Amino acid sequence: AELAVARDTIRLAFIAALQHLPARQRAVLILREVLRWKATEVADLLDTTVASVNSALQRARATLAASNLAAGPSALDDAERALLDRYVDAFERYDMDSLTSLLHADATWSMPPYELWLRTHDDIRKWCLGPGIGCNGSRLVPTTANGAPAFGQYKPGPGGSLEPWSLQVLEISGGKITGIIFFLDTASVFPLFGLPPRLER
Repeated sequence: AELAVARDTIRLAFIAALQHLPARQRAVLILREVLRWKATEVADLLDTTVASVNSALQRARATLAASNLAAGPSALDDAERALLDRYVDAFERYDMDSLTSLLHADATWSMPPYELWLRTHDDIRKWCLGPGIGCNGSRLVPTTANGAPAFGQYKPGPGGSLEPWSLQVLEISGGKITGIIFFLDTASVFPLFGLPPRLER
């Protein structure tokens, strides 16, 4: 039970840090809370003072508390589960017409740390069928991140295997998907969520 709680804490801290904190606070939070470094070690790494490290950690904790980021996984109703099933089916078939029909008219599609920010259905469709065409043939493995539905995405790689590509975190409201964030640092993220290093076809 303690291991499960620790893993959930790491998941929440990591996703919250990626989404909501400035770079310095993000680094301090992960080093102190996730990797359990001492304040002196973090200060040496970041070329700053222990007081600055402690201050950044306090501000990061305050941001997380104010945003209620430590909430557990939200229960999905039948309609939301059906929506996610349709999303997985559309994404794995790479049917962009079906996929965009599941999105809110103002849904956003982003990929930090890159500046990619898509908002219209046409822009999302064009990007997926253009620069993002390498994701055709992907498979999605369900998980949760910070209480939100999420998927580990594996796209086709050399030798016929499916390689980690992103952690997709979805936002749902009013029966539609209102946002999808693609976190690409799979080497760091996937182990925290118990996602396998690759899939076989």
